[in-house]
Amino acid sequence: MVMSTVFLEFWKRRRAELTYDWDLIDWEEEEEELRPQFEAKYSKVERVNPITGKPEPFQPFTDKLSRLMVSVSGIFLMISLVLTAVFAVVVYRLVAKEQFASFKWEFVKKNWQFATSGTGVCINFMIIMSLNVVYEKVAYLLTNLEHPRTESEWENSFALKMFLFQFVNLNSSIFYIAFFLGRFAGRPGKYNKLFERWRLEECHPSGCLIDLCMQMGIIMVLKQIWNNFMELGYPLLQNWWSRRKIKKGSPRQSMENKGILPQWDEDWNLLPMNPHGLVDEYLEMVLQFGFTTIFVAAFPLAPLLALLNNIIEIRLDAYKFVTQWRRPMPARATDIGIWYGILEGIGVLAVITNAFVIAITSDYIPRFVYAFKYGPCVDQGYRHEKCLRGYVNSSLSWFNMAELGNGNSGYCRYRDYRAPPWGSPPYDFTLQFWHVLAARLAFIIVFEHLVFGIKSFIAYLIPDMPKDLCDRMRREKYLVQEMMYEAELEHLQKERKKNGKRYNHEWP
Repeated sequence: MVMSTVFLEFWKRRRAELTYDWDLIDWEEEEEELRPQFEAKYSKVERVNPITGKPEPFQPFTDKLSRLMVSVSGIFLMISLVLTAVFAVVVYRLVAKEQFASFKWEFVKKNWQFATSGTGVCINFMIIMSLNVVYEKVAYLLTNLEHPRTESEWENSFALKMFLFQFVNLNSSIFYIAFFLGRFAGRPGKYNKLFERWRLEECHPSGCLIDLCMQMGIIMVLKQIWNNFMELGYPLLQNWWSRRKIKKGSPRQSMENKGILPQWDEDWNLLPMNPHGLVDEYLEMVLQFGFTTIFVAAFPLAPLLALLNNIIEIRLDAYKFVTQWRRPMPARATDIGIWYGILEGIGVLAVITNAFVIAITSDYIPRFVYAFKYGPCVDQGYRHEKCLRGYVNSSLSWFNMAELGNGNSGYCRYRDYRAPPWGSPPYDFTLQFWHVLAARLAFIIVFEHLVFGIKSFIAYLIPDMPKDLCDRMRREKYLVQEMMYEAELEHLQKERKKNGKRYNHEWP
């Protein structure tokens, strides 16, 4: 989380250097030309541009607001579709766990929870990849419906929609496992059921982090493999197929067989670049950035997998842009547009999410409370490994199996902080439960404020522009002022000499 702040601050420094090197310091988006679609749509409505002072097509506020409302409604509709898909996967897990628990193979029967989670993750990944195709088309239609003014506005609007769609699509199941799985399952004798038939799923006995790590690991690895195939394998197949479609016996084909086809024709046979520009490239990196920061406390291996993927991706992208894609048209830009704001939003979300993961999903807080309040080292005032002796027994509650009415007798243990059957009242939350809950809430508040304070302090310490670049810019500004001063002084001297000659000539 702190590293994400350092990354963004150093990116701003790098962005300042690139902007200076490409002479884009004073370039403004107002200099960008209007989209032809915008001019054709609003050619009859004009207003004077306050920057240039020239009349140009104008989109009325009411028209812009109505189109924006339709676009927002479409976004919420697609997000609802994502949540529906997640709910379908949850129902599958509830049905599959019963099937795997009664499976004929002893290995699958003993590991029914891992089998349920593994198959659920694979099905969820296939749904994610399928819905991504739909989301891209919907985002394209909604963005065109808004009629953005310039190409940069179109790309920013399209990029925001694609990020919202794919971020929710990719992380909704992970949020479910991290914060909802097993939270509303109930207790023995009073389990909550879905549709009054299937008992709600619980976490693995070792904790919900196992399910969360499995979900993140499988999705991250499969997604990286799929993306690498689509970035390199798909262009290779497309270019191979386009070369085969050239008719045999034509002059062009004979020239190609002899290896004398002009370079521009060979370049034209390559796959055209995505019409969305670099949106897909940015989107892939931003989603990976979110994957490695939002749940890094639960899956510390994510940054390493991202590093290995990026090392491979750098070479694949270089090969793709040089040999498989046509050269794209250059366009001016002073920064990465809306993506920087998205990265900052992910950094804020990562702090909040990791605080909840540590406090709620992991066993860190219950262990901490037990060691300092209920463990064998309470009177000694320090924490040691021996202070956690008896923690497992303290985290388990008692249940009288005779209450089920199926002929069983005796007692069983389940993971919760509830009073025993002989308690008063039975199965009510114990004082330890409320101590753990209070400690979790306190940890979330302290952790968030502490990390946000550190992030702000680091952002303050790291300047947005390198000192040598700042000195060069100030030096250039000083030289320009000197040149303007000297030019104005020379102009005044010439005017004075000219006026002096005229005065001497007119004097009798």
